[in-house]
Amino acid sequence: MCGFCGELRLDGGAGRIDLVRRMLPSLARRGPDGEGVWHDGPVALGHRRLAIIDLSDHAAQPMVDATLGLTLVFNGTIYNYRELRTELAELGYHFFSRGDSEVILKAYHAWGEHCVERLHGMFAFAIWDRHQQQLFLARDRLGIKPLYYAPGSDGFRFASNTMALLAGGGIDTDIDPIALHHQLTLHAVIPAPRTLLQGIRKLEPATTLTLTADGSSHHRRYWQLDAVRSQTGWDEAEWTEAIHVSLREAVRKRMVVADVPVGVLLSGGLDSSLLVALLAEAGVDQLNTFSIGFEDAAQESGSEFEFSDPVAARYDTRHHRFLIPNDEVLQRLPEAVEQMAEPMVGQDAVAFYLLAEQVSREVKVVQSGQGADEVFAGYFWYPRMAAAEGDLVRRFADHYFDRDHDELLATVTAPWRGDDYTSGLVAQRLAMPEADTFIDRVLHFDVTTLIVDDPVKRVDNMTMAWGLEARVPFLDHHLVELAAAMPPELKLASGGKHVLRSIARGRLPDAVIDRPKGYFPMPALKYVRGPFLDFMRDILLSQPARERGLFDSQYVERLLAAPEASAHYTRLQGSKLWHLALLELWLQRHVDGHLLCSRAP
Repeated sequence: MCGFCGELRLDGGAGRIDLVRRMLPSLARRGPDGEGVWHDGPVALGHRRLAIIDLSDHAAQPMVDATLGLTLVFNGTIYNYRELRTELAELGYHFFSRGDSEVILKAYHAWGEHCVERLHGMFAFAIWDRHQQQLFLARDRLGIKPLYYAPGSDGFRFASNTMALLAGGGIDTDIDPIALHHQLTLHAVIPAPRTLLQGIRKLEPATTLTLTADGSSHHRRYWQLDAVRSQTGWDEAEWTEAIHVSLREAVRKRMVVADVPVGVLLSGGLDSSLLVALLAEAGVDQLNTFSIGFEDAAQESGSEFEFSDPVAARYDTRHHRFLIPNDEVLQRLPEAVEQMAEPMVGQDAVAFYLLAEQVSREVKVVQSGQGADEVFAGYFWYPRMAAAEGDLVRRFADHYFDRDHDELLATVTAPWRGDDYTSGLVAQRLAMPEADTFIDRVLHFDVTTLIVDDPVKRVDNMTMAWGLEARVPFLDHHLVELAAAMPPELKLASGGKHVLRSIARGRLPDAVIDRPKGYFPMPALKYVRGPFLDFMRDILLSQPARERGLFDSQYVERLLAAPEASAHYTRLQGSKLWHLALLELWLQRHVDGHLLCSRAP
């Protein structure tokens, strides 16, 4: 797991190593174990290393294979690299390192752009082919690893986060109005290829991009998730066993592919608790587990220790508990926002940031439960959508949108009042043919689009801010493909995630299995009071916010006057005030500080 950046010149010039060096400091926290730069002709590449597999210098990057004429920068982990290495060795390839990075280089030489179909894991990478004079970029099937880029007339830049691109200068930082509509409607999800900023885009999941120095380019979608009934003869017991086997294998792979210790982020919910149980079932003992808690609010507990503690005790893990007071949360909140490649409103983003700081002192790799709710229908809104009537978009919007279009028009000022872009996007995605039922369509949209730029992105950003690699077995693409073909009633039953509850029975305490779906709690960002209210007021009424003029002042004043009014919570029970304050704070921290650079020639 690492961070990388680079540039391909399109104007006949040489790759600018000085540009890469300006970008690299913004990637340093993703890769604290080493730095490398390389350039050749029109290309310059930079890399920050987090050493997980093959800790020797032989696996350092940028990785150059002079014989093949290939150079790689890579972020992620390939779980089947040993099998691929054996296959490639039988084809006559020789290796100078023991890790997965070199396997990608050889795989690309052997199979070209189709190498990605053979990779099982989470990845984003770039390969410069000196012989073909072309740059090949790729992102994993479910977008677990990020890859941003900034196209320009003189060159094409790319990086593992937006901060590196901004640090390079010359980026158009105007707000994309379509992306803003998505940001304020879809719980801060802006589907690829857009980002909030006009000058920065991101490669879509399951996609490759090939560019040549003359400016020609080619996108290719190499994987498509089908949500259709392919295993029509299976009964519930057979489905449960198949999911159990697939999940157990996904967990096992993510445990053994590392040359450093691996832990688990144990929230106390069903998903992370089941990971602990399956690791114990696989023979792992003395597992490191980690839980975090915050101060309670009157309406909500700030921790899940009462559920995580019994799981840790049952499996005799080396359990670590961290309790964070609200004053520390408020003090550290801007720091967490600075590590967000895009504005993220989920309150658990800050929680993950503070947890990852503690965890990184003990281990360099953790498994986490993200993806289970989207893959196995664990959220409360899925059954509500299933029972709703009306057209596809209305059934979805009434239970998911943070605000309808009319309210969005009242939220922003006149320059940002455009069409209902988000309803159009949702209509397009829900009309896709690769699904049997409405809920199949919703889950397909969630797994392939929404999850990428909500929980998955949060976990990547907040853990990598501390050089901690997070692995997500519930998003193993083999498991996701199997689950997508499962009848939705086996997911929606028992209040959601029925098949996972069946697997967990007897392995976990009933209190963990039968509890309602919980969320990573940080009540202070949901019930906005006291110093947190003052903090958000200061941001939204600050001079930079007034000069930006993004939000309607009357709308902001209504939120500030009654932040806990029922109308001021979203359908997903998020604080609308926090959503606006977070967006403005992100713009101040990331965009305002780079305005001079962005206008540089």
